[in-house]
Amino acid sequence: MQDGAQILSEMNDRSREVFRQVVEGYLANGEPVGSRTLTRSLSEKVSAATIRNVMQDLEFLGLLGSPHISAGRVPTQKGLRMFVDGLLEVDDLNNDDRDKINSTVGNGSDVGDLLDRVGSALSGVTQGASLVLTPKHEAPIKHIEFVSLSAERALVVLVFADGHVENRLFTPPPGQTPSSMREAANFLNALMEGRTLSELQTVIRREISARRQEIDVLARDLIDSGLAVWENEGEHHERLIVRGRSNLLAGEAPEEELERIRSLFDDLERKRDIADFLELTQDGDGVRIFIGSENKLFSLSGSSLVVSPYMNADRKIIGAVGVIGPTRLNYGRIVPIVDYTAQLVGKLISDRS
Repeated sequence: MQDGAQILSEMNDRSREVFRQVVEGYLANGEPVGSRTLTRSLSEKVSAATIRNVMQDLEFLGLLGSPHISAGRVPTQKGLRMFVDGLLEVDDLNNDDRDKINSTVGNGSDVGDLLDRVGSALSGVTQGASLVLTPKHEAPIKHIEFVSLSAERALVVLVFADGHVENRLFTPPPGQTPSSMREAANFLNALMEGRTLSELQTVIRREISARRQEIDVLARDLIDSGLAVWENEGEHHERLIVRGRSNLLAGEAPEEELERIRSLFDDLERKRDIADFLELTQDGDGVRIFIGSENKLFSLSGSSLVVSPYMNADRKIIGAVGVIGPTRLNYGRIVPIVDYTAQLVGKLISDRS
């Protein structure tokens, strides 16, 4: 089967221009584009019959489809992908959009508040739904402590080197004593040495395996329970901030499209493995576009996602920002907005660290 680049290279100028105008017309208006419309917009004078023949050829190639009995055509997912990869003209970020995004950046030091505001600005500027994945706290750990609240409730407290403190409630293994809690905390604190949480988890498992005889069984069980809390529930600290749902439900979209959008939001609400969202950006720097079923997280809703990672001062990917909506997105305008927002967030977080 031919890929999009090969098909595009083998098209003649007329076919390429008809295809481009059908896609651009559909993205602009959401309506099928007919041959009569194209006879008025093409630079060369050709008959409607000639254009219909070209459109039929493009439909045969799987690039266009006919949603109704009418002569109008819309791009298929394959056609949109070929357009995005080979014909999309990305606009420059306009000053108005830049100013709206910049205006959300306050003087506060709280990263969560900053990213909430950025998400709201991104949805407002694009009139889509924005997604912002906030970073996990990756500062070195200074101290850990277990606090017994009752026989069935305990607290694990992490104090980071930058002063940040996080607490988690969990159910401790049966039979825990003040002594076993102190032993578990002492064991963990001896391993800290400026390690981050993710680094510490690997070291702990290795040390427990090597020194099983030295560690009390109760303390060992408590350490395992504490680690499970941070590994499983800890992913919720990678929050996925969603703003602008109402933008996608507004207007006079067909009921089937509204149902797809509702399905999308159900996916977002139920999503537990938020790290999958970040994985979409790991294959390279910059903006990526996922169309329809290419988007493994939300493929059932038939949505498009424009997403870009953001990095800290060490050029490590720590989060992502994106815009999601129906496949009829204004990709040329949204790509530079997402790109600029990701770079801005990375710079702001680096400046605060």
